[in-house]
Amino acid sequence: MKKIKVGLQPIVSKINLPTVLKTTILPGDSIERLFIATQVGEIFYIGNGVIGTFLDIRSRIIKLGVSNGGYDERGLLGLAFHPEFYYNGLFYLHYSVAGTQGRGALPESFKPNPCDPVTLNLTWINRETQYDHIDTVEEWILQPNGQPQKRRTLLNLRRPFFNHNGVNSLNFSPETGKLILTTGDGGSGYDPFNLSQNDMEIAGKIIEIDVTKNTFIYNPPVVTRFNELSAPIQETLTVIAKGVRNIPGISFQRFYNQYIKYVGNVGQDLVESIFSFDHYKPLPVTRLVQASLMNSELDQEGFVNLGWRGWEGAFPTSIIRDCSENPALNEKTIAYYNEAVKTSVRRLQPLTSYFHQDPRPDKFEGSALTGVQPYMGNSIPDLKGSVVFTDFSQEVSHPPVRGTLAYTIARTDSKLNDFSVIETNYNFGSQSAFYVSLGTNLDQTRLYLGVYSSMNVTDLNQGTVFEIVP
Repeated sequence: MKKIKVGLQPIVSKINLPTVLKTTILPGDSIERLFIATQVGEIFYIGNGVIGTFLDIRSRIIKLGVSNGGYDERGLLGLAFHPEFYYNGLFYLHYSVAGTQGRGALPESFKPNPCDPVTLNLTWINRETQYDHIDTVEEWILQPNGQPQKRRTLLNLRRPFFNHNGVNSLNFSPETGKLILTTGDGGSGYDPFNLSQNDMEIAGKIIEIDVTKNTFIYNPPVVTRFNELSAPIQETLTVIAKGVRNIPGISFQRFYNQYIKYVGNVGQDLVESIFSFDHYKPLPVTRLVQASLMNSELDQEGFVNLGWRGWEGAFPTSIIRDCSENPALNEKTIAYYNEAVKTSVRRLQPLTSYFHQDPRPDKFEGSALTGVQPYMGNSIPDLKGSVVFTDFSQEVSHPPVRGTLAYTIARTDSKLNDFSVIETNYNFGSQSAFYVSLGTNLDQTRLYLGVYSSMNVTDLNQGTVFEIVP
């Protein structure tokens, strides 16, 4: 693939972790502004070189970075503006709620043992007491006086672990007009309870929410399964996909009279994967619940399955062990053989994958996918029509750490596609540069990159947002 070089033009610096980058036009305004949501709970907007605070919900966010050395995957996770935001002022938030810290679903870290059936069939028990935190999805409105106000809560979700909550997790579908919520598998590693493949679990799914249906339930109960929701809320939900490990949102690319959907699945130990699909058959939650009650199988032809936990991209999920005979090598053992077989036919093949270990000189060794966006602009001609993605940090043996920008080409034949690194000319000096988010404007002609110089949310004001330029 063609080598492409771009520049990075700083827009704003010295902010907290920029997890979501979106643009919209404020009611009564005439310019499209960039909105930056930070993991700690701030939302800024920028226009004509001026930065302002749109909303600050830091007091509503769970206390971050208390454990895990300051690293955290909770916080303000999603921001989406209603397609008619200019007229109705509606926008949506997904965040981890203050004061909901629990003890977690397991007493220690988890790793499956293919020789021990117990580790392959764990069950999340005592969910009301053994959980890590609660996430919420809320509808807000920008009032005529310019002050945002919460209107209602759409979902309250109990999460088993601190990680894999999704990021950039709210987006509106230009096809259906519905709000899309992307949830991670609940966390730990290897999805210990196999929540991602269980049709009744909210974790590990891509879900559509019909926000035009007012359920008149303004503080719904805290749940983990679809069948725990009241009937009016169930009727607002459809499920697009399952088999999600962790996902940096969903993006859409117009292709003649249809849209190609792109989602990335963050890998376990081997590979990061980007999937694309155009046609799909969503399953209404009411049908899923009915099938569960009747203990019957639903026809899932056309329903998207990314394959996790049996598959990590195009590979059966594996456990990596050091080779005692040769420390330079390692052994890969299939973690969930039976599940890999069961989902081998139904799963969606990735559009492209990149690896944590890659011997090819023109590639890179990644760690975690953090953004996927189509680019339809003309200012970088070689990228037009391609799919750009970001990785958190390259696997390097010496500092400073650098994230990676790369791209692939859309294809419709379901074959695995190649990718190429996008070279940048920006000098970060001796500071680390973790690539934490990727965003675009409304017509996908501009790309924005969020960078942080630390991997810890407790290290404040170390973020910069760039525009990717020729």
